[in-house]
Amino acid sequence: MSLKTVEWKDNSVIMINQTKLPNVLEYVTYTDYNQVADAIRTLVVRGAPAIGVSGAFGLALAALQSDATKKDDLILYMETAKKILFETRPTAVNLAWGLDKIMQVANQATTVQEIRNNVVEHAKKMAEDDIQINMTMGKNGSKLFDDNDTIMTHCNAGALATVGYGTALGVIRATRDSGKNIKVIATETRPIQQGSRLTAFELKHDGIDVSLIPDTAVGYSMANGLVDKIIVGADRILRTGHVYNKIGTYQVATMAGRHNIPFYVAAPLSTFDMKSNPEDVIIEQRKGSEVTGIGDKKTAPDGINVINPAFDMTPPELITGIITEKGVAKAPFEKSIKKLFQANK
Repeated sequence: MSLKTVEWKDNSVIMINQTKLPNVLEYVTYTDYNQVADAIRTLVVRGAPAIGVSGAFGLALAALQSDATKKDDLILYMETAKKILFETRPTAVNLAWGLDKIMQVANQATTVQEIRNNVVEHAKKMAEDDIQINMTMGKNGSKLFDDNDTIMTHCNAGALATVGYGTALGVIRATRDSGKNIKVIATETRPIQQGSRLTAFELKHDGIDVSLIPDTAVGYSMANGLVDKIIVGADRILRTGHVYNKIGTYQVATMAGRHNIPFYVAAPLSTFDMKSNPEDVIIEQRKGSEVTGIGDKKTAPDGINVINPAFDMTPPELITGIITEKGVAKAPFEKSIKKLFQANK
């Protein structure tokens, strides 16, 4: 049974505190949308689908928190909350998607009480749908992997990056559950170690054979025949097939191309940005202390300049296929992605 990252219970948002993993499995409870915003900002919760639903839950909390008695006043309060929640992680398109969905529901209601009831129910439905979408995506992707494959993954695109089950790791789970014998190689994923702290933790939790490597061993592993296929998640995918994911993904994809290893991306349609061009995408820059230390231990000299982007862009020519709940997009991506969205109508 995979972990459940975020849920709504008794008008509160309950999350796994991912900053404490793998040492402590701690659940935190929030009743204020500002707490949810802080949780997204500080990576208590992370992963594009998970923060999309978390943002929706945060906005539902805002609707309950407000003392507004008129619809227009409540909508104004929620718009302020939406801005605060969105600014926590601007690159991940799921966050904007989740917030926009809740505001649409709010605007369609006629009374304050109807807004409150409807946004809570819609946010809960989004969480339920996320798990089902991931399971469908997993089945679609499992057909691309063979018995005895060793699959490399980067960062964490598992149950901990979604409400449950996972995107890239959901495909891995579905492949295992289909009866195929597989092994996984997880990159450590500096500087926050999502691979070692989260991916290794949840795969081990589920009894899946996983080996951990430093990021610097990606090329070595491929060159020495240790990797059959690669799968990662995504924080944003453009209509052109450009994929924005955790920093280091581009390096993994580049090495995969060098060694003729299939490179797959798994993400729901809610992760796609059909309007932006590559030059429009803002890459989040994280604080330097994430690079200059590990935990409480300093690993760099004081005052050193740090460049710490959270994400990078992988161009479509390095991608074998993009796995979604509606099927698998392949080159030419602009055409195949458009077909997926037409099938979703």
